[in-house]
Amino acid sequence: MASSPPTFQSALLAGALAGTTVDLSLFPLDTLKTRLQSSAGFFPSGGFTGIYRGIGSALVGSAPGAAFFFCTYEASKGALGGLMPSALTHMAAASLGEVAACAIRVPTEVVKQRAQAGLHGGSSAAALKAILARYPSHGVAAVWRELYRGWSITVFREVPFTVIQFPLWEAMKDWRRRRRADGDDVSAIESALFGSVAGAAAAALTTPLDVLKTRVMLSKEKVSVGHVFRTLARDEGFRPFFAGIVPRVTWISIGGAIFLGSYQWAVNTMKPMV
Repeated sequence: MASSPPTFQSALLAGALAGTTVDLSLFPLDTLKTRLQSSAGFFPSGGFTGIYRGIGSALVGSAPGAAFFFCTYEASKGALGGLMPSALTHMAAASLGEVAACAIRVPTEVVKQRAQAGLHGGSSAAALKAILARYPSHGVAAVWRELYRGWSITVFREVPFTVIQFPLWEAMKDWRRRRRADGDDVSAIESALFGSVAGAAAAALTTPLDVLKTRVMLSKEKVSVGHVFRTLARDEGFRPFFAGIVPRVTWISIGGAIFLGSYQWAVNTMKPMV
């Protein structure tokens, strides 16, 4: 039995809660992953010290980014439902949701990762100030390009990740619903378990894209994804493409449980209210 979809308000509030919860919980692991992928090396980028550098920018972007994602995702599922197989519907809806979320996520990700890597003094405020300092000499377009540096590779990474994670999560939820006698939706714990499995699979498969995104965002000058790929493959081989895979899979596996578990909890909790 299919459950009723969450309303726009439920998706908005539940997404904001899920995004904030997961980013606060797992920020140290994200920092370690960023430093492992940095071209400067793990210890020159900060090692195990200052693992909460950049948390300010993460807090600013996590709630609206996740809220944008789930509002777009749920609305797209409703609009596309019945027009194509369910797996394709979930893939398309998740892709649209990621593009919407990246409009907020990319600038905060740029600031966050530069702070995590110890650039510009190692704080979100200092990293943002360094970007805004380009305005007097280069104009607003240069600031905009700097804030959205890595946009294409972020979307290129997030869309395949989401196309793997969300159909898996939805398929496991559908399987559980069919086995329930009461016809209720899955519980938050069940959603968390399914989110963890789906997130781990997606994280492992998309680690090379994550490495490319990190290198693009941390480069001192604007560089293309193709240039970073060729330079990395030529100078360091293909092993660095899987740098940080253990903390990334661990982080996203736990994060998938927290993110999709808290989202399901919020949606289930708000159902009687709407």
